Amino acid sequence: MTDELKKKSEKYQKDDNPPATHTPSLSEELKKLQEKLQECQKLKDEYLAGWQRERAEFLNYKKEEMERVGDLIKYAGTGFILNLLPILDNFEIAQKKLPENLKNDENVKGLLLIKNQLQDFLKSQGVEEIKTIGEKFNPNFQEVVEEIEKPDADSGIVIEEIQKGYKIHGRLLRPAKVKIAK
Repeated sequence: MTDELKKKSEKYQKDDNPPATHTPSLSEELKKLQEKLQECQKLKDEYLAGWQRERAEFLNYKKEEMERVGDLIKYAGTGFILNLLPILDNFEIAQKKLPENLKNDENVKGLLLIKNQLQDFLKSQGVEEIKTIGEKFNPNFQEVVEEIEKPDADSGIVIEEIQKGYKIHGRLLRPAKVKIAK
């Protein structure tokens, strides 16, 4: 019986322990896990960098959109203001042609107060007059209507303003129509 027991014991030992060539060693497993960890770390770094780039692009887009909307709001009333300018021009013409005997009339003073209120409103909206008389001609803000021979004035100097020009928040709203010296 002992021989028989030995044979059975050897058989069980062979079945329980597979050959050493098929069993990965602990160092090989550790190496594979480290490679997998490095690969995961590399992917994480790529994903993080991509996320950071996208976030920066989104913040830049948001900033640009806020500026664009701000400009849109800032200049939204431009059409309305352009329609008010001829009314202001007419007040200016009426004031210039007003006879001396009517300048102290209460009704005329009331109309001129309306002109002043209109000017104050335009200033509050960022509208400002373009200074022209005595200035050097600037094609960005002025339009020449006529060139006049004037010996006592330098060439290119504005000598008369036909129609006032205006800017809104520094941007041209309407060019001034002027006469300049030849």
